[in-house]
Amino acid sequence: MVIGDDSIVMENALVRASSAHAVHVGAHTLVGPMASIAGADIGDEVFLATGTRIFNGAVVGDRSEVRINAVVHVRTRLPPETVVPIAWVAVGDPLQILPPDRHEEIWAAQKELDFPGYVFALDRETPDLMVQLTERYGRSLSRHRTDRCVEDDSAHTTRDAPPL
Repeated sequence: MVIGDDSIVMENALVRASSAHAVHVGAHTLVGPMASIAGADIGDEVFLATGTRIFNGAVVGDRSEVRINAVVHVRTRLPPETVVPIAWVAVGDPLQILPPDRHEEIWAAQKELDFPGYVFALDRETPDLMVQLTERYGRSLSRHRTDRCVEDDSAHTTRDAPPL
């Protein structure tokens, strides 16, 4: 995982790589509270607002904004300076940005992106898809059972902070 210079990841945000997808957050980027980034590339000078979700293999171009509770789906590419409105869904390459009430169009684009195949290497038509998916994912996550929290004093710096 790489977090660029002068970037900020706010409280309760989740930033995680997977075995297949690293995470790169560019310089001067703000990741808001409760945002989630899973195995994606985030450009420079990007604003990811509160509650945004950025999925595996997504690319968010420089100077883009993903506004409150918006989603950038798996394998989606946002060109530089793209805005995803509040609670809307960005999906695909070529990109579609759709409001949440257009579920059928969102689903049609998502289905083509093949989330279970891309993230878990499983065929969506597998009869016991969720059984295989959870067992495979559980095995993958089990390697973290002995992880421990590491406190990094440099993460608590107030460098260049204004006086209170």
